[in-house]
Amino acid sequence: MEDRTRIYAAVAFTMALFLGVQLGGLMLVEPLEAADKAFTQNPDDPTNSILYVGAILVMTALMLAAFKYDLDWIVRGFVVLASAGLAWQVFDVLVPSPFSLGLAALVGIALVAYPEWYVIDSAGVLMGGAAAGLFGISFGLLPTLVLLVVLAVYDAISVYGTEHMLDLADGVMDMKVPVILVIPTTLGFSFLDMQSPDNVDTSDEDEVTADGGADAVADDEPASEETADTTTENDDDDVLERDAFFVGLGDAVMPTILVASAAHFHTAVPNGSLPDLGLPLVTMNLPALGAIVGTQLGLVVLLWMVLKGRAHAGLPLLNGGAIAGYLVCALASGLSLTAALGL
Repeated sequence: MEDRTRIYAAVAFTMALFLGVQLGGLMLVEPLEAADKAFTQNPDDPTNSILYVGAILVMTALMLAAFKYDLDWIVRGFVVLASAGLAWQVFDVLVPSPFSLGLAALVGIALVAYPEWYVIDSAGVLMGGAAAGLFGISFGLLPTLVLLVVLAVYDAISVYGTEHMLDLADGVMDMKVPVILVIPTTLGFSFLDMQSPDNVDTSDEDEVTADGGADAVADDEPASEETADTTTENDDDDVLERDAFFVGLGDAVMPTILVASAAHFHTAVPNGSLPDLGLPLVTMNLPALGAIVGTQLGLVVLLWMVLKGRAHAGLPLLNGGAIAGYLVCALASGLSLTAALGL
């Protein structure tokens, strides 16, 4: 019973981190738009999505090559710089410029000097909200929907087919950078003291999910062959004894792009067709709320599957849930299907 209580608390914490990314993205929609931070000239062009997917494929290949040739420090340095850069995008629209650079620098320094799990998670939520907000105001609804569908298919192929995303998960575990969200299941867990992936079994029985980042379950000791060959029931018990879960940051960011895009293009822009729900600090309409709820429901199903003890692709459920929730609430709010699809 105690093990299950810890896991339920970890699931609730995971949902809270996802909600933090989602609300962060919504909080930044209007400030980023006012600061003219959109990085596409034509947000309704669906080729934007194809270009972004291509960039993901290139980055994945480069990271795998870096891990193969023991160049992890290059990847870690890039991620830390990207973290500070995204943090600066947030602080630059919220606080005066001299302070924004200093705060962004502190984020980078903290990730280098003391990458404990709560530092990683805080930076991850900050990065995730910034990335989702930037893409949400830059990608119209059709490009966003195309992006989420393509990435869900790619995620499934990379986990269940080629399995190269599992290799990527192994590589990022030891770098201790916010391409993952760390979910402790024990009060005494320390990410800094965790063994490297070389000493942790990362077979299918011990992985959680994989996406544009990487997701895995950590254990303090490697599992034996006997453990790997146990029944589903025993695998479930083994999962319940883990000290931490690791969820890819991309699992939270990708569906949140739809949340931010729905809020922006249906409400925040001058010709927005839907009223704001009037929540404090965030731009929110009914379709955006539907995407949030759909993502969270998809997350619950995903974590339930993960607790059965094997790897699962995250984005099919998470993106699928976000799209379903968005479309249901968009139609319920009076939009036509063509308008909801951005056609």
